[in-house]
Amino acid sequence: MKKNLFFTVLLLPAFLMQSYAQAGKADKVLLAKADATLQFAARQYKLMMKHVPDSLLPRSTSKDGSLMTSNSGWWTSGFYPGTNWYLFEYTKDPAFKNEALKRMALVQKEQYNTHTHDLGFMMYCPFGNALRITKDTAYKAILLTSAKSLSTRFNPTVGCIKSWDHGAWKFPVIIDNMMNLELLNWATRESGDKQFADIARIHANTTMKNHFRPDYSSYHVVDYDPATGAVNGRKTHQGLADSSAWSRGQAWGLYGYTLMYRDTKDKAYLEQARHIADFILNNPHMPADLVPYWDYDAPDIPNALRDVSAASVAASALLELSRYTGKADGKRYWNAAEKMLASLCSPAYLAKEEENNDFILMHSVGHLPNKSEVDVPLTYADYYFVEALLRYKQWAK
Repeated sequence: MKKNLFFTVLLLPAFLMQSYAQAGKADKVLLAKADATLQFAARQYKLMMKHVPDSLLPRSTSKDGSLMTSNSGWWTSGFYPGTNWYLFEYTKDPAFKNEALKRMALVQKEQYNTHTHDLGFMMYCPFGNALRITKDTAYKAILLTSAKSLSTRFNPTVGCIKSWDHGAWKFPVIIDNMMNLELLNWATRESGDKQFADIARIHANTTMKNHFRPDYSSYHVVDYDPATGAVNGRKTHQGLADSSAWSRGQAWGLYGYTLMYRDTKDKAYLEQARHIADFILNNPHMPADLVPYWDYDAPDIPNALRDVSAASVAASALLELSRYTGKADGKRYWNAAEKMLASLCSPAYLAKEEENNDFILMHSVGHLPNKSEVDVPLTYADYYFVEALLRYKQWAK
C-alpha cells in the first residue's frame, strides 16, 4: 500500500503539486533588479553565441583568460543550451531557441552514455526545458533513453547510482548525484514504469543515511563496497578535507532533497532539505551577503574565495523550499534567497557587459584542490542563477 501511494503521488504533475505551495512576498526593488539582470544576461548570451565554436560548448575561463569550452561528453554540456531555453522563455527572442537547438544537437548523442552519472545535468536541463517550453513530444524519447542509461549505473546491493568510473574508488557516490534524480522521477511520470522512481528513492534514502553528519553537513564522496554495500570510506574530492563542508556540495544536497520532496511528497525529504538549509544559513562562517566561501571550513576565512555557483544553486533551491514549509520557515528561506540574489545581482559578482567571456557571473570555484576553475565564471552558476531569477519573478506576490 505504501509503495502504491508513493507511485500515485509521483505521477501527479509538478504544477498540481506546486498549486498548494505558498508564494513569497515580493521585494519591488529586487524584482526590478531581476528584470534588469535578466536583460543583461540576454545581452551577454547573445555575445556568447558569436564566440563559442560551433562544435563545442562554453564551460568557464581558462588560466590564460580565454574561453574554456568542452565537448558534449563533459558533465556541464547541458547547462548552456538549458540557459538559452530559460532566456528564450523570458525574452521570447527566437535567437535563444535557435541557439539552444543548435547546441542540443551536439549533446543529443549523450542519451546513450552509460559512463556518467551526470545525465540529469547533461540531458534534463536542456531537453527537459525544451519539452516543458515547446511541448514537442519528440524530446520524450530522448529523455527516456537518458533515464535508461542512467539507471544502468544503479547497484541494488549498494542502493545507489555509481558516480565515477575513475580513480582508486570501488563504488564512489558523490552528493552531486542527488541532482540527477529529477530525470528518473520524470521518466516514471512519463512512462508509468516505476523502476526509475524506485531507483531515485532508494538512492536518496541511501545518501540520506550515509552522506550526512549529525549537523546535516554532507561529505562529498562516500565510497562503497559494490559486493556488500558496506561503506569503505567518506572522503572529499573537491572540498578542503574529508571532514570539511564543501559549500557547493551542501547546495547540491539542498536542491536534491527539495526536488525529491516535490516529486514524491515524502516528508522525510522535506525534513532533510530543511536541515540542510538550516546548516547553510546558520553556519557561523556564512558571510553577511550569503555568498558562501568555497568551503565552510576554509582556513583563510574571511579572505577565502567565494563560490558564486554554490549561492546560485542554493538560492534557487531555497525559493522552492520556501513554498513547502510553514509560514515562519518559508519566510526565512525566501528572505535568504532574496538576499543571495540581491548579492549576486550586485557589481561584486555580476560581470560587466562584454567582459567575463560573456558569462553572467564572476567568482566561482570549480575544483580548488586540483587548481582547476578557480575564481572564474562557470556555466552552471549562470544556469541556476537565471533559473532562480525566473522563479523569483514567477513566485513572488
